[in-house]
Amino acid sequence: MLDNNQKSEVRSQKPETRKWRGNRTVEVTAAMVKKLRDQTSAGIMDCKEALKEAQGDMEKAVDFLRKKGLAKAHKRAGRATSQGIVQSYIHAGEQLGVLVEVNCETDFVAKTDDFKSFVRNLAMHIAATDPIGIRQEDIPDEVKEREMEIYRAQAREMGKPDKIVDKIAEGKLKKFLEESCLMNQKYVKDPDLTIQDLLNELVAKTGESISIKRCARYQIGT
Repeated sequence: MLDNNQKSEVRSQKPETRKWRGNRTVEVTAAMVKKLRDQTSAGIMDCKEALKEAQGDMEKAVDFLRKKGLAKAHKRAGRATSQGIVQSYIHAGEQLGVLVEVNCETDFVAKTDDFKSFVRNLAMHIAATDPIGIRQEDIPDEVKEREMEIYRAQAREMGKPDKIVDKIAEGKLKKFLEESCLMNQKYVKDPDLTIQDLLNELVAKTGESISIKRCARYQIGT
């Protein structure tokens, strides 16, 4: 017969289940957890929770973890980020270069492969997209207003009624900001993600507050 410790070990190896309405039971197996961890690098307990909430749907579980990463990012946003690295990227032909500074809380995280890879990829992304600012608030109000005036004029030129001109202009300004602000931009290597999504995932993975401090893009002739 099994002693109490052996019984406890056997129980811990059983797949977790969760009952849903309609008497449907979803099993969360070790294989499912491993697959989700491989995709997201999230912790075991986080993956189990995500799979339970998603009723075993892998895609929904990934979305759950991404949203959770966003929540964690918000919780950690106020922490001091006095460590980090400055990364350079020089494009082939040496006509284009980028410098970017990304900060974190500890020197330990700054030295990890995940952190370094994020900053390298970020520098290459900036080289490809040439953002005007890191965040929406970094773009001067006069630039936004100038764009609005252009979009209003375009709408009027198309013969749109005055009552919807501002609405059209606001929609175009939103698209402009998405394309011009680094955090809003779609990641060039995976357009399903924004730079903010990538940052949130790194925050969730490292457990530290991380911020993109500044960047500069240099190109010959501009």
